[in-house]
Amino acid sequence: MESLTNALLPAVKTINTYLSDYVLIFLLIGVGLYFSFRTKFVQIRCFKEGWNLVFGNLSLNGAKQESGMSSFQALATSIAAQVGTGNIVGASGAILTGGPGAIFWMWVIAFFGMATIYAEAVLAQKTRVTTEDGDILGGPVYYIREAFKGKVGKLLAGFFAIAVILAMGFFGCMVQSNSIGSTFQTAFGVPGWTIGIVLVIICAFIFMGGVQRLASVTEKLVPLMAAAFLLCGAIVLIVRIKYLPATVGMIFKYAFQPQAIIGGAFGAAIKTAVSQGAKRGLFSNEAGMGSTPHAHTLANVKHPHEQGCVAMIGVFLDTFVILSINALIIICTLYAPDGILAGGYTPALESVVTKTNLAQTAFGTVFGAQLGSAFVAVALFFFAFSTILGWNMFGKTNAEYLFGEKGAKVYTLISLVFIFLGTAAKSDLVWELSDMFNQLMVLPNVVGLIGCSALVVSLTKFGKK
Repeated sequence: MESLTNALLPAVKTINTYLSDYVLIFLLIGVGLYFSFRTKFVQIRCFKEGWNLVFGNLSLNGAKQESGMSSFQALATSIAAQVGTGNIVGASGAILTGGPGAIFWMWVIAFFGMATIYAEAVLAQKTRVTTEDGDILGGPVYYIREAFKGKVGKLLAGFFAIAVILAMGFFGCMVQSNSIGSTFQTAFGVPGWTIGIVLVIICAFIFMGGVQRLASVTEKLVPLMAAAFLLCGAIVLIVRIKYLPATVGMIFKYAFQPQAIIGGAFGAAIKTAVSQGAKRGLFSNEAGMGSTPHAHTLANVKHPHEQGCVAMIGVFLDTFVILSINALIIICTLYAPDGILAGGYTPALESVVTKTNLAQTAFGTVFGAQLGSAFVAVALFFFAFSTILGWNMFGKTNAEYLFGEKGAKVYTLISLVFIFLGTAAKSDLVWELSDMFNQLMVLPNVVGLIGCSALVVSLTKFGKK
């Protein structure tokens, strides 16, 4: 097994580097720009409409749906998938590798990503199908088939479905559970495998309850966990308020002068900062990846445009609120003049702070090492747990598309095994494979989005509300 890992790991890393440094940057920004102009910047024009749709009739106990979900339940499931290790571990890794300026590029990706996810949600709504049993099925495989008829569409949709199953249902859930296990072991000394058993039992109970049970959990869990994280984050920022102006300044300064904090030549440094922002931005808000349309497909709304507007708010909350709070906390505590990273991330600090414990270290500067570590461990548990729920559903939808209902049941059992293995063992290859398939999902999804762009425009409401 070790020899196989050693043989595959360099190749997978090379593929990931090429995808994140070149392909993803152009694809994500390109498709975001494309739909921004085609929809006349829907993320600005219809932001208020989306905000009112989400928070106008907010309820943590929505009415039971005969099929599918309410619009808010679909958003909660989408955010559950978006808000995971990408917001804590991913943002930390981006800052360590690309410097504080990587957060600026995450914001850029997210701004244009709001137009992308609008298109994804609108198309998911328009192309969804209802089975004889009343179940709603939809997602990128359906709008890819709508864009490209015949063998080409079937091939692209099949490639996407396989990538989702591997990226999210198997390797992705393994990565999420690994983050839970490692942070709990750091904070409480609890063996990872015991956390794995608890996770598998809870997840199995929810998975067996189907879409309705998942919706009931996410609509309660997501708002509460976000509120708790933001409250504690606000406390840290208030305590460190004198450093906030400089913190915001660092994000903008090092976005364009990254070599000043991460070293090296300007060209290599700026490429690192931008690529880290693109890669971790994708992993955080998932706009353009093709994952969250599976949730928005299930929303019961009057017009696809409505769920498109709701989907945009999901990206905004994920990146501009939750991820940004975490980034500000890390920078204002660790990169401030009295912080341990004030001089940048040097080799001498590699054994002290890593992307896994960076947030714990940051919160620990205010709450104390033990309490800070415990808080981040608990927060990451709920963030990653909610992501497991969402990602498992996305993978299951594609397993059913490829293999039918029986295949979807087998998929669920295999995914539970991966969840447990993630807490029991760590493999760099698993993390790299998860990244690779996450990025490969983008390719057929973007092709499908562009192919259906005329349909998106026809469903977009341009008039004032």
